[in-house]
Amino acid sequence: DKAADTGGSAPVEALSFTESPSSPAFVSASESNSDRPDLSSAAVVVSGGRGMKNGDNFKMLESLADKMNGAVGASRAAVDAGYVPNELQVGQTGKVVAPDLYVAVGISGAIQHLSGMKDSKTIVAINKDKEAPIFQVSDYGLVQDLFDAVPEFEAKI
Repeated sequence: DKAADTGGSAPVEALSFTESPSSPAFVSASESNSDRPDLSSAAVVVSGGRGMKNGDNFKMLESLADKMNGAVGASRAAVDAGYVPNELQVGQTGKVVAPDLYVAVGISGAIQHLSGMKDSKTIVAINKDKEAPIFQVSDYGLVQDLFDAVPEFEAKI
């Protein structure tokens, strides 16, 4: 129902405004510096997922990426778990990448992640779960525990 145009009884009050003592203020700006290529434009991307188990284990992916002159990425699950910072997220709510080589380590292959890396020229997946959806889009797949596979892979480069 429409309110009446006249005849209302709401009080009219004058308000005064004073500036808050805790006004927002600029604190700082920072940019991460790395010798690695930018994730969005790298020719090689090595990404980790929840299978990495913690942030310290991403060091093995960083080492592999450095040997391949590549960037490090991550799934949303790895970012949400606090393993790595948000700027490494690949997927629908992260960065879209299309490298020549995408190495997915411990990533199940949720549709959200696949949408961010599906245009990669060659996709290599390493996952101990042979039923992981990532294998449906990968060109090469290795069903093996990543903690055995990645060091062996890196040793052969």
